[in-house]
Amino acid sequence: MTSVVNINEVLDGHVALDLACIDRLYLNAYVPNLQVGGQVEQFCRHLGQPISSPAVIQKIGNRFRRDVDAFAMSHNIPILHLNKPDRSRWDDRKLDHVRPHLERAEAAGRHGVVAIVAAQEFQWVFGATKKTKGKAVWFDWNKAERRVSCYYFYVADREFGPGFIKICTYFPYPAKVWLNGHEWAKRQARRARIAFTELSNGFASCPRPERLQAVCDRLGPFDIQAFFDRWIARIPTPLTPADSQAGYWWELSMRQVEVSRTLVFDDPRRARGFFEALVADNVGIGRPHEVAVVFARQVRKTTKEPFRARIFSPGTEVKMDFSYKHSRVKQYLKEGRALRIETVINKPWDLTIRSRIEHLPELVAKARQVNDRLLMIERAGQGCAIGSALFERIHQPYVREGQRTGALRFGDSRAMALAGSLCCVVHAVTGFTNQSLRGLVAGLLGTDYSTHQMSYDLRRLRLHGLITRIPHTNTYALTPEGQRVAVFYTKLHRRLLAPLLDADQPPAPLELRRALSTIDRAITDYVTNARLGTAA
Repeated sequence: MTSVVNINEVLDGHVALDLACIDRLYLNAYVPNLQVGGQVEQFCRHLGQPISSPAVIQKIGNRFRRDVDAFAMSHNIPILHLNKPDRSRWDDRKLDHVRPHLERAEAAGRHGVVAIVAAQEFQWVFGATKKTKGKAVWFDWNKAERRVSCYYFYVADREFGPGFIKICTYFPYPAKVWLNGHEWAKRQARRARIAFTELSNGFASCPRPERLQAVCDRLGPFDIQAFFDRWIARIPTPLTPADSQAGYWWELSMRQVEVSRTLVFDDPRRARGFFEALVADNVGIGRPHEVAVVFARQVRKTTKEPFRARIFSPGTEVKMDFSYKHSRVKQYLKEGRALRIETVINKPWDLTIRSRIEHLPELVAKARQVNDRLLMIERAGQGCAIGSALFERIHQPYVREGQRTGALRFGDSRAMALAGSLCCVVHAVTGFTNQSLRGLVAGLLGTDYSTHQMSYDLRRLRLHGLITRIPHTNTYALTPEGQRVAVFYTKLHRRLLAPLLDADQPPAPLELRRALSTIDRAITDYVTNARLGTAA
């Protein structure tokens, strides 16, 4: 017998550490009162200038550049001027240049600004158009994407470790903040005297995982705001305290949030076997409807966003990447011993969350649900066998709550289309509706499928206990039994019966085809000797 790895057996007995934590954070810092052209005029009046002239704004940028040079010189901080960036690799290149400075500061236990990177990047900034009417002169201000100069202030922070604040030198001075939640958790764990061993950008082991998880759970908006306030008060800025008192100061919003779940296995070979089994069983998970429901959202025909899935092997490592709209889920082996699942949210509204930093806990909670839901789906895919009692029950008409409903027989085209469609939405915690499920069923049937037919089938599924209606809504969710039935029907049909019925033809193995040919000849001989051949 071939030995086949089942991920449920690995997860249930060979996981040494299971930890959820915020990973990388990339935040926007913007001035709410400087977002539209009309607000530029108000800002200039705050400066005591009657006309919103580009010359007034230019003076601020020039002063900021001089302040950065003076700050670097007085604190002996290097300013790194890098070449024109390759946009796809720019962030990695900057960090490579700065890493030696960060490592030296870390080794010396020194906290502060360790390096400044001067770069040219595309930013949305204001530009002015001169207008005249007679002797009257004024300027219209509109935003446009332009390549402008920016300063990255890389810091070694006591709480977060490495991070940076990037400030654009052009009006309205958009800024960015980059942090790492795992680095924050490591420092808090050491402070709380929680023993652990490190994994690259994570944790490899901990004798008190519940305490370590509690530390990871504590990271929130207050800590991030404190980091920003701490360093924005120490580095040069184009805005002054007087501007801040007048209401012109930065506020934080979420640009990219990575939330991870890391499962460290007790033996590296378990990790490799786990991931190979995962890839083999979920190679089709990248279909658009499947990616959509990982994020608990429905994909309709009008959706224009790109959907992508890829499984590739750089060297010996394997990675699975599922994308939907501006967000994605990544799965990969970390250092050959841990499974890392990362939900990367590049636009919080993909999960119907607002972008302001105070909504971070809500976003993290939903991202963790995505990570957990993805693993739950993969578990169900390799442990979906149903008992004979359940199989017999759904194959017969059923009376429940005083209502009679039809059977859901395996092999019936409509029942199989329902099962296949439910596999696509099995992980949608917010459920599915008549409309969202009907399109999937119609696609699998290849024929017209009406709203009334869908209503009847939803009633069948509900009375058989395979779905449940979410109270006060027209939305349904699968029950645990429904999840197993949907996956079992679909896998039994597509991955077992269909290949076996075609086992006498390539690409079935030659040994199997020869064996079936021998059986066929023997049965034919029995039929002939019994004189049971087809009548002439």
